[in-house]
Order: sequence, then C-alpha cells, then structure tokens
Amino acid sequence: MEIAAEIVALVVAVLAVTAVARRLDWSAPLCLIVVGVAVSFVPGVPEYQLDPEVVLVGLLPPLLYSTAIQTSLVDFNRLRGPIAVLSVGLVLFTTAGVGVVAWLVIPGLPLAAGFALGAIVAPPDAVAATAVARRVAMPRKMVRLLEGESLFNDAAALVALRTAIAAIAGSISLWQVGLDFVWAAVGGVVAGLVVGFVASLVRMKLTEPVADTALSFAVPFVAYLLGERIYGSGVLAVVVAGLMLGHRSPRVLSGAARTASRHNWQTVSYLLENIVFLLIGLQLRHILTEVAHSGLSVLTLTWICAAVLAATIATRMLWLVGVAAEKRLTAMLGMKRKKAWPWRYSVVIGWAGMRGVVTLAAAFVLSPDTPQRVVLVLAAFVVVAGTLLVQGTTLPLLVRRMGLPGPDPAQDALQEAALLHDMVRAALVKLDEITTPEDPPEVVQGLRDRLRGRTDAAWEQLGRQSALNETPSDAYRRLRLQLLTVEREHCLRARDKGTADDVVLRRVLERLDIEESMLDRDEEEPPQEGRELRAPASLAEACKHLAHEWRDVPASSADSCAACVEEGITWVHLRKCLKCGNVACCDSSVGKHADKHFRDTRHPVMRSYEPGESWRWCFVDKKLG
Repeated sequence: MEIAAEIVALVVAVLAVTAVARRLDWSAPLCLIVVGVAVSFVPGVPEYQLDPEVVLVGLLPPLLYSTAIQTSLVDFNRLRGPIAVLSVGLVLFTTAGVGVVAWLVIPGLPLAAGFALGAIVAPPDAVAATAVARRVAMPRKMVRLLEGESLFNDAAALVALRTAIAAIAGSISLWQVGLDFVWAAVGGVVAGLVVGFVASLVRMKLTEPVADTALSFAVPFVAYLLGERIYGSGVLAVVVAGLMLGHRSPRVLSGAARTASRHNWQTVSYLLENIVFLLIGLQLRHILTEVAHSGLSVLTLTWICAAVLAATIATRMLWLVGVAAEKRLTAMLGMKRKKAWPWRYSVVIGWAGMRGVVTLAAAFVLSPDTPQRVVLVLAAFVVVAGTLLVQGTTLPLLVRRMGLPGPDPAQDALQEAALLHDMVRAALVKLDEITTPEDPPEVVQGLRDRLRGRTDAAWEQLGRQSALNETPSDAYRRLRLQLLTVEREHCLRARDKGTADDVVLRRVLERLDIEESMLDRDEEEPPQEGRELRAPASLAEACKHLAHEWRDVPASSADSCAACVEEGITWVHLRKCLKCGNVACCDSSVGKHADKHFRDTRHPVMRSYEPGESWRWCFVDKKLG
C-alpha cells in the first residue's frame, strides 16, 4: 500500500505543479525540482534515494523512445554532422574540461574520478531540452539540433563514464577507450536496427490498436536490453529503433493505431518527464545527509559546486564558439561551400545546455569506494539544478535579445495549404482512374466535394486578417458542432432510458467523438504584425510564370470582387491578377471568379490580395511561389 500511495502522490504532485507552472508561465521542470526539495525536508516524508537502475533501465528508454519516434529521420540525416559534433565531440570536451577543473578544486580527487564527474555532467538532458523548446520560440532547425544532440549524447557520456570508472579501479589503455566507443556505437546501431525491423514487421500484422500500443511499450526496453546484452550502447539502440519506427509508422500502421499510439505515448512521456524532475528534487535531503560526513567545510563545498557548474557551462560555450570560428575560417579559405550559422545561433545553442535526471542517475552509478563520492554526487545535483535555474530561466530572454526568428504560424498555414492542394490533386486524378460506369455519380461527386472542401478550408486559414468574420469552413464547423451536441444528447437519453444496448451506444458515441475531434481544431494564428506572408523557399519550385518579373499594375478594385457584387453574392478572400490587375474571389467563394478569370484570359499568375500576404499562385503549373 505504501508504494501505491507514493506513486499516486507523485502523479498528483506532478499534475498540480505543472498546472500551476503553466498558468503562471513558469518553468515546470524547475518548479518540480523546487517542490521536490521542499517536500524532502517535510517531517514524515520518506527519504528517497534514486536507484540508477530505475532511471537508466526503467525511465530513460521510454523517454528517449517517445522523443525519437517524433523526430524526423530526414531532418536528422540533414543535421547528422552538427549532431555528431555536439553529441560526441562536445561530450568528450566537457568530460576533459570539467574533469580537470574537478581535479584541481576537490582535495584528494584522482584525475580519473574527475573525468568520471565530467562524463556525468556532460550530456544535456533530452527531457529538459524538449521542455524548454516548447516554451521558447526558437528556429525549428535549432530545436531539432538540440533534440538530436540530447538523443545521442547519453550514449557517449555513459561510455565515457564507464571508461573513467575502469580507470579509477586500475589502468586502462587508449586503444581500449577507442575500442569501447566504436563497439558501443556499432552494437547499439545494430541492436536498434534489428529491433526496429522486427517490430515493424510484427506491427504490420497487428490489426488491433490496443495490441499495437502494448507492443510499442515493449520496444524501448527490448532495444535497450539487447544493446546492453551485446555490450553495445542500449541508449543508442533505443534511439535508432525509435527513429526507424517513427519513420516507417505511416506505412506500416493504420490510422487508428497511429492515433492510439500517439496519444498513449504523449501521456506516458508527460508523466515520466515530469516525475523525474520531482524525483531529482527529492534527492537533496539524502545528498546533504551524506555530504555532512565528508569533512569539507560549507565554504569549500560551495566553491567546488560553483566551479564545477561554471566549468560545465563554460566548456559548452567554448566548444560552440570554437566550432563556429572553425566554420568561418574554412569558409573564408574556400574549403567549405555551406554558409556558417550566425554567431547568435551558436550563443543560443551553447546556452541551451540544461542537465537532467541522467546526470544525477549517472552520479549514483559511482561505486561507494570512489574517492569523494558524496561530493561528486552533490556537484552533479548542483549542475542539474543550476543549469535549469540559470540557463532555463534566462534562455527565453536570450532568444528575444538575439532576435532569432521563431516558427511563423502563417508560413505553416501556407505550406499546409499548398501540400493539401497537391494531395487533393493527386487524389482527384486517382479518382478519375478508378471510377467505373457502375459507380453512382452522386457518390463520385460527393467524394470530389469532400476533397475540395478540405483543401479550401486550408486556404481559408490564410486570410485571417481580412474583414471576413467567418469563412464557409468556419460556418460548417460551428453548425456541425451544434448538431453533434444534439445527436450526443439524444444518444445519452437513449442510454438513460435503456432503449439501446450499451455496446451499440458506445460505438455510436465513439463515431461522434472522432468526427468532433476532426472538426474542433485550433484557429491558426494570424501573420505577425509587419511581416508579409511569403511562400516557403521549399515550395517555390521552378516555374517560368512565377519567375517572371511582373510589373505592378493597378488593382481593378480596392476591397471587393466586382463580379460577386454584380451577381449579388459574397466572397471569402480576394485574389489579384498580376497581368491585368483584376481583383476576384478565391476558390472557397461561391463565384470562384479568380479561376474563371484565368480560364477566360489565360493570365497565369495571381497573388493574394489579403492584408499581410504576398504569396502567388500559378494556374498553369499549379505551383505556389
């Protein structure tokens, strides 16, 4: 009963603290650590000692897996070089730098033990990086780099720690260190690929979403144990398996299975990633109890912890500045063609190095006979709490001061609309191919209308700054939600009266819930003030019409579609012909006069005539630019 009560208390505390932190816009990880520290000193609260096996085997695999399955394998492949520089090179540099500093400031500490502490504090935490990235409007490429680093750096750090522990016990040669790193990487990758391949084959055969989700819960643990069993990196095996399954899931899983798996893993990730920060705070009482017998004064301990924390932050900053300088130097010498990132990017990446539960768990891995073990554990705790406090709280301000461009919701909406348009075009072509004379015409027309309605709804999201209060898709959503409410109430009355079997009722309610979830989407954010909505470069493919230098011709109307006015109908959004300046309504409008204007005149390119938008559309090549 005590264990059950403690688990319930942890979950309730996480829910309460994260809700308050979200409401006050505070850092949830830092709040959880503070609450954990405060609770650990409450009389009657049991003393928690974090078991490293619980973290490294029980918590770390599912946390890494939940992040890996949401990481784009394509984006990772593009950033594999920078990720390797951070997850391997920076880990080794931090291990050496912090190790030397610890050896200098901690009395009687062997250099190998200093390197062990360096390996412990070297890897930024995957959970901390993700938690901060959610709150800070950082460029997506930078966020993906940080997440990729945090996925792979644990493997390098744990191998370095294992090597340092072996060096504490006796001598170890340089070639053994290199062999350990190579075998850890090879073994981890092989184990991850095997588990990912087998799991994808099995999941293709499963038709029940519940069974598929249950199998997905076992995958990270199987990958970790197999990787460790062959003396490779279990952490690397989990990440590789997660990347592989996340990339293949759209082709091997059904939509219901993907939806169930995504929601279940989001719940698991939310609970675990917040519980670990609460557990970190609960360790302080136990750590202070042990460090009181170290024989060192409070002033000496403060100096040691401050020096280790400063070295941890400084080594990361030095490494990022050095890498940026090297890239600029090689670019100046003509040795590289790629343009180096601006200095402010390197500064922000260097400052985004929060540590987490892996650091503290790795500290507890140290054997009891390690010299100054309690001091090393205390220093690791200070690094975790200090980086979350110093870097985690100041990172949003730094991002704003550096003027980094965050993700633009308007650009996302534009790219979504263009992608959906291409998808619908492909589907309509396929519909023409598979339609037979025996197919009812009204059914075929219904499919066409449904496909076009979906892409029209996406285009309508782009005109949020127009004077139109409600688009046709908005009206459909509003009316359908009201009808769903009536249908649900009728179903519930049938349940209360007992006029239908419970199985039937649940099946009908599930259908209503699925339809409501598809309708009840958040409104797209409008374009930022003063920023024009332009097409992303990836969408502006070669098109001679879009590439043509169009002269600025006067618009035929300032704020209306003349054809709609003449016919006595309304329009949704306006488009302007770049050839003659004719202003007409979009395809979401009843008249579709912009499309009619193209068919009548063959003028190829129109542009959006809504405030803050400058994207263009070629009717001939069906391309956005």
